[in-house]
Amino acid sequence: MNSNQSTALITGGTSGIGRAVAEQLAKLGVHVVVAGRNAERGEQTVAEIRATGGKANFVQTDLRNAQSTRTLAKRAVELSGGHVDILINNAGIYPYGLTHETKEEDFERVYALNVKAPYFLVAELAPLMAEKGKGAIVNVSTNAAERGIRGVSLYSSSKAALNNLTKVWAAEYGPSGVRVNTVSPGPTYTEGNASMSETLAEMTSQMPAGRPAAAAEIAEAIVFLATDRSSFVYGAKLAVDGGFTAI
Repeated sequence: MNSNQSTALITGGTSGIGRAVAEQLAKLGVHVVVAGRNAERGEQTVAEIRATGGKANFVQTDLRNAQSTRTLAKRAVELSGGHVDILINNAGIYPYGLTHETKEEDFERVYALNVKAPYFLVAELAPLMAEKGKGAIVNVSTNAAERGIRGVSLYSSSKAALNNLTKVWAAEYGPSGVRVNTVSPGPTYTEGNASMSETLAEMTSQMPAGRPAAAAEIAEAIVFLATDRSSFVYGAKLAVDGGFTAI
């Protein structure tokens, strides 16, 4: 095993934006550890990356509590030969529902994955990056955290929390060489919303870009923040939303 090769842990790395990030990082020579719930998708993702000469592993997890995040972090460190240099907090769920219709179990489920999982992954991995004097963490948020949009109270509030944590973590770990930043995507075509293509097209028709993003376009911004190309960027939130938050 090449101990000098950088390793990236990508949650929600078996589909959509996360998978596009894994593919792009692997092409740059990064060893990618993709985490997700679906074993079939995970193994397929890893096989395709390996087929093009990349190095990849899959870890099946549902990130339902702090212990599962700690287990994932430890497994990623083991697979990488003792270090994780890049953490992409991408996994998330986005249910629709009015606040008064929201059940407590839904609240707990959304905050467990969207806030608690990134929180404890950073708690496990950022100190190890700080010991090495270098690392990059990218949190994947949403432009919905910037607006008051009917029916997305759980999702938008959880991502707003993540936006603020980005700043806190940059303050805590930045002085030790760990860069923490956020990418805030707009409407994006993924496998998970393929049935909503017409709705997405309608939603984005009035944006400056006039269309939804492809997952690879969002991934480009995440990879930028995860690599040395953004070596002087700390605690930033990069909107990659086709101008949604500009109008």
